[in-house]
Amino acid sequence: MSTGNVKDVVREKYAEAARRVATEGRTSCCGPAETDDGCCSGGISTSAPDLSDPVTRELYADAEKEELPADALAASLGCGNPTALAELSPGEDVLDLGSGGGIDVLLSARRVAPGGTAYGLDMTDEMLLLARKNQREAGVTNARFLKGEIESVPLPDGAVDVIISNCVINLSVDKAAVLREAFRVLRPGGRFAVSDIVLRGDLPEQIRRSLELWAGCVAGALQETEYRRLLAHAGFEDIEIEPTRVYTADDSRAFLGEAGIGEADLVAAEGRIMAAFVRARKPTV
Repeated sequence: MSTGNVKDVVREKYAEAARRVATEGRTSCCGPAETDDGCCSGGISTSAPDLSDPVTRELYADAEKEELPADALAASLGCGNPTALAELSPGEDVLDLGSGGGIDVLLSARRVAPGGTAYGLDMTDEMLLLARKNQREAGVTNARFLKGEIESVPLPDGAVDVIISNCVINLSVDKAAVLREAFRVLRPGGRFAVSDIVLRGDLPEQIRRSLELWAGCVAGALQETEYRRLLAHAGFEDIEIEPTRVYTADDSRAFLGEAGIGEADLVAAEGRIMAAFVRARKPTV
């Protein structure tokens, strides 16, 4: 599985999600499967994507949703709410790795105002176009959306106080590079506070080798122990991984079943896939 192939699949997957929001006001769930009417395999995919999708449901409070344009909510493909995890304060600068339609950037921008800036980084033109449209509609002036890849962040050393991300780091083939870049652009004492898909135990081979599932947030996820090791190797300390959802076989069936994954493999994945808050800190010296 080459880096280029995975990157192309991920880029097209999320470009299509942005196009769907722009034309239909809805997007697909984190998993790869859709029915003939464009919905995910559990009747998921609506303008309120958290209704039944086992990955994206119930991530944001009603008060947060009221702050955002409908298209920002419709383009939400995350597995958590890193803006709540990060405990942002006015005056801080924050970077969202893989910012998509901008939901977490816009929420973060409100929390770091006045005096702070929220940056969003994405490699997909369609998502950047959608995010900037959402920014205009939300009336947020302290957000900046940048084009680039999370393995090579287009910001200088020590540019931000906080790194957030929402179910994106698992999509990278070179996660060590992502974490090194996160460490580089953080200021001393800066915080790494992301939501991600994390594994506890090996997945069946059919799941691990699927490019479609990689773009659907599962096959590329790190084992918890490996995530901790890579964070420490990048230089982080105070590393914590807190499960927020541990997916059952029924959950897996909803976002893996239509990808040709057999029932035995779905059962074997029971309890091994989880959404988690991943926290770490860059040393002050």
